[in-house]
Amino acid sequence: MRIGINSFLFTSPFTNESTSLFKKFKKWGFDTVEIPVEDPSHIDPVHVKRELDKYGLACGSVCACMGGGRDLRGTPEQQKAGLSYMMTLIDQMVILDCPSLIGPVYSEVGRADAVAPEDYKKQWATVVKHLKTLSKYAEKKGRQVCLEPLNRFETDFINTCDQGLKMIKDVGSPALRLHLDTFHMNIEEKNQAAAIKKAGKHLAHFHACGSDRGTPGNDHIDWKPIAAALKSIKYNGDVVIESFTTDVKVIARAAAIWRRMEPTTEEIAVKGIKFLKKTL
Repeated sequence: MRIGINSFLFTSPFTNESTSLFKKFKKWGFDTVEIPVEDPSHIDPVHVKRELDKYGLACGSVCACMGGGRDLRGTPEQQKAGLSYMMTLIDQMVILDCPSLIGPVYSEVGRADAVAPEDYKKQWATVVKHLKTLSKYAEKKGRQVCLEPLNRFETDFINTCDQGLKMIKDVGSPALRLHLDTFHMNIEEKNQAAAIKKAGKHLAHFHACGSDRGTPGNDHIDWKPIAAALKSIKYNGDVVIESFTTDVKVIARAAAIWRRMEPTTEEIAVKGIKFLKKTL
Protein backbone atom coordinates (compact mmCIF):
# COMPACT_ATOMS: atom_id res chain seq x y z
CA MET A 1 0.00 0.00 0.00
CA ARG A 2 1.43 3.34 -1.09
CA ILE A 3 0.56 6.71 0.46
CA GLY A 4 0.01 9.59 -1.94
CA ILE A 5 -0.84 13.28 -2.00
CA ASN A 6 -3.19 15.10 -4.37
CA SER A 7 -1.56 18.28 -5.69
CA PHE A 8 -4.84 20.24 -5.38
CA LEU A 9 -3.84 20.83 -1.76
CA PHE A 10 -1.12 23.17 -3.03
CA THR A 11 -1.91 24.36 -6.53
CA SER A 12 -4.42 24.68 -9.36
CA PRO A 13 -3.92 24.16 -12.20
CA PHE A 14 -1.03 21.69 -12.11
CA THR A 15 1.54 22.72 -14.73
CA ASN A 16 5.13 21.83 -15.58
CA GLU A 17 6.24 24.41 -12.99
CA SER A 18 4.22 22.61 -10.30
CA THR A 19 6.76 19.80 -10.34
CA SER A 20 8.77 21.98 -7.95
CA LEU A 21 6.46 20.55 -5.26
CA PHE A 22 7.91 17.07 -5.69
CA LYS A 23 10.94 17.75 -3.50
CA LYS A 24 8.64 18.58 -0.56
CA PHE A 25 6.41 15.57 -1.18
CA LYS A 26 9.39 13.25 -1.10
CA LYS A 27 10.79 14.93 2.02
CA TRP A 28 7.48 14.42 3.83
CA GLY A 29 7.50 10.71 3.01
CA PHE A 30 4.96 10.33 0.22
CA ASP A 31 5.32 7.49 -2.28
CA THR A 32 3.01 8.77 -4.99
CA VAL A 33 1.56 11.97 -6.41
CA GLU A 34 -2.02 12.30 -7.64
CA ILE A 35 -2.11 14.82 -10.45
CA PRO A 36 -5.36 16.54 -11.46
CA VAL A 37 -4.85 17.44 -15.11
CA GLU A 38 -7.37 20.22 -15.67
CA ASP A 39 -6.34 20.56 -19.31
CA PRO A 40 -3.93 18.19 -21.09
CA SER A 41 -2.14 21.22 -22.56
CA HIS A 42 -1.05 22.26 -19.05
CA ILE A 43 1.65 19.60 -18.81
CA ASP A 44 4.38 17.93 -20.80
CA PRO A 45 4.12 14.37 -19.43
CA VAL A 46 7.73 13.65 -20.44
CA HIS A 47 8.93 16.55 -18.26
CA VAL A 48 6.65 15.56 -15.35
CA LYS A 49 7.84 11.94 -15.49
CA ARG A 50 11.46 13.06 -15.51
CA GLU A 51 10.89 15.17 -12.40
CA LEU A 52 9.05 12.34 -10.64
CA ASP A 53 11.97 10.02 -11.34
CA LYS A 54 14.39 12.65 -10.08
CA TYR A 55 12.81 12.54 -6.63
CA GLY A 56 11.94 8.85 -6.54
CA LEU A 57 8.20 9.41 -6.75
CA ALA A 58 5.50 7.78 -8.88
CA CYS A 59 2.41 9.24 -10.47
CA GLY A 60 -0.05 6.88 -8.81
CA SER A 61 -3.11 8.43 -10.42
CA VAL A 62 -4.33 11.15 -12.75
CA CYS A 63 -7.52 12.83 -11.59
CA ALA A 64 -10.17 13.57 -14.21
CA CYS A 65 -11.39 17.14 -13.70
CA MET A 66 -14.97 16.95 -14.88
CA GLY A 67 -15.86 20.57 -15.40
CA GLY A 68 -16.01 22.96 -18.27
CA GLY A 69 -18.67 21.10 -20.19
CA ARG A 70 -17.28 17.56 -19.80
CA ASP A 71 -20.26 15.37 -19.03
CA LEU A 72 -20.95 11.82 -20.24
CA ARG A 73 -24.69 12.33 -19.57
CA GLY A 74 -24.87 15.90 -20.89
CA THR A 75 -25.48 17.32 -24.35
CA PRO A 76 -23.93 15.48 -27.31
CA GLU A 77 -21.17 18.10 -27.32
CA GLN A 78 -20.50 17.64 -23.60
CA GLN A 79 -20.45 13.87 -23.97
CA LYS A 80 -17.95 14.08 -26.81
CA ALA A 81 -15.79 16.58 -24.90
CA GLY A 82 -15.75 14.45 -21.76
CA LEU A 83 -14.85 11.23 -23.56
CA SER A 84 -12.17 12.86 -25.71
CA TYR A 85 -10.64 14.56 -22.67
CA MET A 86 -10.37 11.35 -20.67
CA MET A 87 -8.94 9.39 -23.58
CA THR A 88 -6.26 12.06 -23.93
CA LEU A 89 -5.51 11.72 -20.22
CA ILE A 90 -5.02 7.98 -20.69
CA ASP A 91 -2.51 8.73 -23.45
CA GLN A 92 -0.61 11.01 -21.06
CA MET A 93 -0.78 8.35 -18.34
CA VAL A 94 1.12 5.93 -20.57
CA ILE A 95 4.02 8.40 -20.71
CA LEU A 96 3.74 9.09 -16.96
CA ASP A 97 3.73 5.35 -16.24
CA CYS A 98 0.54 6.03 -14.27
CA PRO A 99 -1.86 3.09 -13.79
CA SER A 100 -5.11 4.82 -12.82
CA LEU A 101 -7.48 7.48 -14.11
CA ILE A 102 -9.63 8.38 -11.10
CA GLY A 103 -12.53 10.58 -10.09
CA PRO A 104 -16.16 11.20 -11.12
CA VAL A 105 -15.60 9.98 -14.67
CA TYR A 106 -19.33 9.95 -15.46
CA SER A 107 -20.58 13.53 -15.15
CA GLU A 108 -19.75 17.17 -14.57
CA VAL A 109 -19.09 17.92 -10.89
CA GLY A 110 -21.73 20.19 -9.42
CA ARG A 111 -24.57 18.88 -11.58
CA ALA A 112 -27.03 17.91 -8.88
CA ASP A 113 -30.81 18.16 -9.22
CA ALA A 114 -33.95 16.06 -8.97
CA VAL A 115 -34.17 13.79 -12.01
CA ALA A 116 -37.27 11.85 -13.07
CA PRO A 117 -36.73 8.06 -12.92
CA GLU A 118 -37.13 7.67 -16.68
CA ASP A 119 -34.63 10.43 -17.38
CA TYR A 120 -32.17 8.93 -14.89
CA LYS A 121 -32.53 5.55 -16.63
CA LYS A 122 -31.72 7.15 -19.99
CA GLN A 123 -28.73 9.00 -18.52
CA TRP A 124 -27.49 5.76 -16.99
CA ALA A 125 -27.63 3.97 -20.35
CA THR A 126 -25.75 6.83 -22.01
CA VAL A 127 -22.99 6.77 -19.39
CA VAL A 128 -22.71 2.97 -19.65
CA LYS A 129 -22.20 3.30 -23.40
CA HIS A 130 -19.43 5.89 -23.02
CA LEU A 131 -17.70 4.10 -20.15
CA LYS A 132 -17.61 0.94 -22.25
CA THR A 133 -15.73 2.93 -24.91
CA LEU A 134 -13.42 4.54 -22.34
CA SER A 135 -12.74 1.25 -20.54
CA LYS A 136 -11.98 -0.53 -23.82
CA TYR A 137 -9.46 2.22 -24.62
CA ALA A 138 -7.94 1.90 -21.13
CA GLU A 139 -7.64 -1.88 -21.58
CA LYS A 140 -5.85 -1.35 -24.87
CA LYS A 141 -3.38 1.03 -23.19
CA GLY A 142 -2.88 -1.15 -20.11
CA ARG A 143 -4.54 1.34 -17.72
CA GLN A 144 -7.56 1.30 -15.42
CA VAL A 145 -10.41 3.75 -14.76
CA CYS A 146 -11.48 4.15 -11.12
CA LEU A 147 -14.99 5.55 -10.75
CA GLU A 148 -15.64 7.70 -7.69
CA PRO A 149 -19.08 8.16 -6.08
CA LEU A 150 -19.52 11.75 -4.91
CA ASN A 151 -21.77 13.19 -2.23
CA ARG A 152 -25.28 14.43 -3.01
CA PHE A 153 -24.22 18.09 -3.15
CA GLU A 154 -21.75 17.43 -5.97
CA THR A 155 -23.75 14.98 -8.08
CA ASP A 156 -27.18 13.38 -8.25
CA PHE A 157 -25.88 10.48 -10.35
CA ILE A 158 -23.59 8.13 -8.36
CA ASN A 159 -23.41 8.74 -4.61
CA THR A 160 -22.80 5.31 -3.08
CA CYS A 161 -20.63 2.23 -3.32
CA ASP A 162 -23.69 0.22 -4.42
CA GLN A 163 -24.37 2.57 -7.32
CA GLY A 164 -20.70 2.48 -8.33
CA LEU A 165 -20.71 -1.32 -8.30
CA LYS A 166 -23.87 -1.40 -10.41
CA MET A 167 -22.20 0.83 -13.02
CA ILE A 168 -19.13 -1.43 -13.03
CA LYS A 169 -21.36 -4.47 -13.53
CA ASP A 170 -23.30 -2.85 -16.36
CA VAL A 171 -20.14 -1.74 -18.17
CA GLY A 172 -18.57 -5.16 -17.73
CA SER A 173 -14.92 -4.27 -18.30
CA PRO A 174 -11.99 -5.41 -16.13
CA ALA A 175 -10.53 -1.92 -16.64
CA LEU A 176 -13.39 -0.19 -14.77
CA ARG A 177 -12.80 -0.27 -11.01
CA LEU A 178 -14.09 1.56 -7.94
CA HIS A 179 -12.64 4.56 -6.13
CA LEU A 180 -13.94 5.36 -2.63
CA ASP A 181 -13.38 8.55 -0.62
CA THR A 182 -13.88 8.85 3.15
CA PHE A 183 -15.24 12.41 2.84
CA HIS A 184 -18.02 11.41 0.45
CA MET A 185 -18.68 8.12 2.27
CA ASN A 186 -19.02 10.02 5.55
CA ILE A 187 -22.06 11.72 4.01
CA GLU A 188 -23.57 8.93 1.92
CA GLU A 189 -22.77 5.54 3.45
CA LYS A 190 -24.45 4.05 6.51
CA ASN A 191 -21.18 2.34 7.40
CA GLN A 192 -17.85 3.09 5.72
CA ALA A 193 -16.20 -0.20 6.65
CA ALA A 194 -19.16 -2.19 5.33
CA ALA A 195 -19.01 -0.28 2.03
CA ILE A 196 -15.30 -1.06 1.69
CA LYS A 197 -15.93 -4.75 2.32
CA LYS A 198 -18.75 -4.76 -0.23
CA ALA A 199 -16.47 -3.15 -2.80
CA GLY A 200 -13.96 -5.92 -2.22
CA LYS A 201 -11.87 -6.83 -5.25
CA HIS A 202 -13.38 -3.96 -7.24
CA LEU A 203 -11.77 -1.29 -5.03
CA ALA A 204 -8.66 0.03 -6.77
CA HIS A 205 -8.19 3.55 -5.38
CA PHE A 206 -8.85 5.20 -2.01
CA HIS A 207 -8.99 8.80 -0.79
CA ALA A 208 -8.31 9.33 2.92
CA CYS A 209 -9.78 12.70 3.87
CA GLY A 210 -10.91 14.29 7.08
CA SER A 211 -14.66 14.59 7.64
CA ASP A 212 -14.31 18.35 7.07
CA ARG A 213 -11.84 17.94 4.15
CA GLY A 214 -9.00 18.66 6.58
CA THR A 215 -6.34 16.36 8.02
CA PRO A 216 -7.21 12.66 8.17
CA GLY A 217 -7.15 11.71 11.84
CA ASN A 218 -7.99 15.21 13.05
CA ASP A 219 -11.70 14.61 12.57
CA HIS A 220 -14.64 12.52 13.80
CA ILE A 221 -14.31 9.62 11.34
CA ASP A 222 -13.82 6.22 13.00
CA TRP A 223 -10.65 5.15 11.21
CA LYS A 224 -10.00 1.81 12.94
CA PRO A 225 -12.86 -0.06 11.21
CA ILE A 226 -11.82 1.52 7.90
CA ALA A 227 -8.26 0.25 8.34
CA ALA A 228 -9.56 -3.19 9.31
CA ALA A 229 -11.87 -3.30 6.28
CA LEU A 230 -9.06 -2.39 3.88
CA LYS A 231 -6.95 -5.14 5.44
CA SER A 232 -9.78 -7.67 5.22
CA ILE A 233 -10.13 -7.22 1.45
CA LYS A 234 -6.34 -7.26 1.05
CA TYR A 235 -6.38 -3.78 -0.47
CA ASN A 236 -3.02 -2.95 -2.04
CA GLY A 237 -3.80 0.16 -4.05
CA ASP A 238 -2.85 3.75 -3.26
CA VAL A 239 -4.25 5.69 -0.31
CA VAL A 240 -4.24 9.39 -1.17
CA ILE A 241 -4.80 12.52 0.91
CA GLU A 242 -7.17 14.73 -1.08
CA SER A 243 -7.79 17.72 1.15
CA PHE A 244 -8.50 21.29 0.16
CA THR A 245 -7.78 24.67 1.75
CA THR A 246 -8.64 28.31 1.19
CA ASP A 247 -5.10 28.89 -0.14
CA VAL A 248 -6.00 27.49 -3.57
CA LYS A 249 -8.88 29.81 -4.45
CA VAL A 250 -10.27 28.02 -7.51
CA ILE A 251 -10.51 24.66 -5.76
CA ALA A 252 -11.74 26.22 -2.52
CA ARG A 253 -14.70 27.72 -4.36
CA ALA A 254 -15.44 24.53 -6.28
CA ALA A 255 -15.33 22.41 -3.10
CA ALA A 256 -17.15 24.98 -0.91
CA ILE A 257 -14.17 25.55 1.39
CA TRP A 258 -15.10 28.89 2.96
CA ARG A 259 -12.92 28.83 6.07
CA ARG A 260 -9.48 27.61 7.11
CA MET A 261 -9.79 24.07 8.49
CA GLU A 262 -6.16 23.66 9.54
CA PRO A 263 -3.37 26.19 10.31
CA THR A 264 -1.37 25.35 7.16
CA THR A 265 -1.52 23.13 4.10
CA GLU A 266 1.80 21.62 5.14
CA GLU A 267 0.26 20.47 8.41
CA ILE A 268 -2.44 18.55 6.52
CA ALA A 269 0.23 16.73 4.51
CA VAL A 270 2.73 16.08 7.31
CA LYS A 271 0.30 15.15 10.09
CA GLY A 272 -1.92 13.33 7.61
CA ILE A 273 0.77 10.98 6.33
CA LYS A 274 2.01 10.32 9.86
CA PHE A 275 -1.52 9.32 10.92
CA LEU A 276 -2.13 7.14 7.86
CA LYS A 277 1.14 5.27 8.20
CA LYS A 278 0.38 4.59 11.87
CA THR A 279 -3.25 3.60 11.25
CA LEU A 280 -3.05 1.67 8.00
